[in-house]
Amino acid sequence: MNRQAQSAVLFLLGASLLHAATTDLYLRYVKQGLRPLVLVAGAVLVAAAVATVWYERKRARRQKEHAADHAESHESHEDHGNQESHESHVAHGSHEAHDSHEAHDRAHDSHEAHDSHEAHEDHSHREPRISWLLVLPLLALILVAPPALGSYSATRTGTALQEPLAYPALPAADPLSLSLVDYAGRAVYDHGRTLRHRQVRLTGFLALDRDGTPYLVRMALNCCAADAQPVKVALTGQVPPVLQPDTWLRVTGTYVPRRAEDPVNGGPIPFIQVTAAKPVAAPTDPYDESWNS
Repeated sequence: MNRQAQSAVLFLLGASLLHAATTDLYLRYVKQGLRPLVLVAGAVLVAAAVATVWYERKRARRQKEHAADHAESHESHEDHGNQESHESHVAHGSHEAHDSHEAHDRAHDSHEAHDSHEAHEDHSHREPRISWLLVLPLLALILVAPPALGSYSATRTGTALQEPLAYPALPAADPLSLSLVDYAGRAVYDHGRTLRHRQVRLTGFLALDRDGTPYLVRMALNCCAADAQPVKVALTGQVPPVLQPDTWLRVTGTYVPRRAEDPVNGGPIPFIQVTAAKPVAAPTDPYDESWNS
């Protein structure tokens, strides 16, 4: 991969990052708060590509000027050497002419050695072929738009529910819209004290356990989709009769003091008594960030 190819790959990769960050595509890879960093990374790559092109053009122009100067100097040496050889042969004899020829030959050899050194430097600075691997993330960004993690990952990964640092007061809205992670944390670690006698509304996608237990799930993440882990709430009550995994539901219900153990890691899974449920479109940001908020 030469410098021109490198700059093209850098430019396309940077442009792809900028495109992802200016749309909702970046949410498939990282959490919403990292958008500025994705924008900065894309801008840096584009700037690096432009700088590489500028440097290569400047170096090519400098080499061209050097080659022209060398050719002119070479011709001047030949003319001067021929003239000195002729004059020396006429005036001082063949011995001094021979010395002049030797001096000219030494100068010519010096120029050839300099050219050989420059050629060797150009050859030694060629980039390794492994640099073509830079094309792989570019192709992944351009050609593949991965779906958000869903029920397949949720049923094969244990719940990642963590105890909240605090339990802020809840608004008086009815029904109360909560993130699924917030509801699960309050239900398990606060024993539902702030949830009792409240209508709660949760949104998540469906996952079915091996025994058919329906879960409402959101994938919580620390940084990016690679570290996303599920938080699960089991459904009981007026659950829809036909359940399709990965269907997004908006569930309205009430807290019940019931728990189950996750069959994968034994983690706690709270329940919600469903009073109403309806399918909804997948949200723009499918991941729940309240885990670390």
